[in-house]
Amino acid sequence: MKVYKLSLILVAAAAVVFGLSGISFAFHAGGVAECVGCHQMHNAANANLLVACDDSSTCLSCHTGVGSFHVSTPDSLMPPGTPPQNETPGGDFGWLHKSYYFTVRGGATTDLGDAHGHNIIAACNPGGVYVIDPTNVTAPGGTYPGAQLACTSCHDMHGKGRYLTTGTYAKTGQAIWTSGSYGSQPTVVGSENLATGVYRLLRGGGDTVDGVTFSNNPPLAIVNSNYNRSEYYTQTRTAYSSGMGDLCGTCHPDMHSTAGILRHPTNQVASGTVQGNYNSYVKSGNLTGSGATSYLSLVPFEEGLPYSQANVTTLTSHAKTDDSNLNGPGSGTVPATMTVFCLSCHRAHASAWPEIFRWNEEITTIVEGGAYPTGNDDGWGRSSIEVAKAYYDKNVTKFSAYQRQLCNKCHAKD
Repeated sequence: MKVYKLSLILVAAAAVVFGLSGISFAFHAGGVAECVGCHQMHNAANANLLVACDDSSTCLSCHTGVGSFHVSTPDSLMPPGTPPQNETPGGDFGWLHKSYYFTVRGGATTDLGDAHGHNIIAACNPGGVYVIDPTNVTAPGGTYPGAQLACTSCHDMHGKGRYLTTGTYAKTGQAIWTSGSYGSQPTVVGSENLATGVYRLLRGGGDTVDGVTFSNNPPLAIVNSNYNRSEYYTQTRTAYSSGMGDLCGTCHPDMHSTAGILRHPTNQVASGTVQGNYNSYVKSGNLTGSGATSYLSLVPFEEGLPYSQANVTTLTSHAKTDDSNLNGPGSGTVPATMTVFCLSCHRAHASAWPEIFRWNEEITTIVEGGAYPTGNDDGWGRSSIEVAKAYYDKNVTKFSAYQRQLCNKCHAKD
């Protein structure tokens, strides 16, 4: 066991295998990782020979921490008034452990942490356990059982999904040489064709998990490898292209249905009016912007491009962390096929706000008097550093002194 733990620490802390052109490969490297990173070959105490008591605890044995590939801040680093520290596009599961009790217009109000994200079950995560959603027995708008929710519900722990040199998606056929999350392409070495893994090892292609089937191909997206960072000076742009809404809709199908009801449209190309609003909207009361600088990471969109090597190259040129590409829909190389999707408003893992929203949708103004609101009422019981971290430290001067809801980025009603 001691040998295993040393190996795991070394693997998690740095890239461990050197391959093509001296590239240093991370643990997953776009596909199945080294088996002993997750499994104990002899004398295992857990099902499936896992090194921890369940799937998510196994994942979080490496992904609990701060910075880089971490998605869960340890409880010990989050005393009252101190927020989770990771600022990944998907969010930090640590927000599930942050509950708030405050007053709104004189009335006692509660905002429990379990409403802040996907309640994965990690019963022995040393950084802080995660438990079954106490409210939703099944996924809202679907049938996926809350008692089975794990990291592996959405991510394929073995990472078999890949894109071949032919541009087609498959589960086998060519060895995976690298991750597809950062813009790498399938390649040829000698006489061997080599594939790239899919974005974030996400499921698709007929995977069936706990009674639901991921019928569509995994999402296409690209992100800069320096994605876990403050956005005080510059934004982190994930170039989402297609398929994310289909992934979410696997467990939340009714959220995509308008049968007998009205729901916000998803997976549809936005109208010319909405795309024009997105490009011209700077902040509340200011519609003087241009498509060349309109991108806002708090309101991302899908570009609507299918998988191809040419499109991966294009998306990679958009996935920046230095504000060198802030083009909105129909500007520069960004096509006028902007699609509003689930992550336009929500984060994938967890956020500071209910329903995994990117901003607090329960208040009128997210900036008041040129500052993020704190304390009771519109601060919802948060400290100043908690609210700033909720917005990934974005400089408040990027918004109006009385900035209203970011729904207006598309609808411009303020």
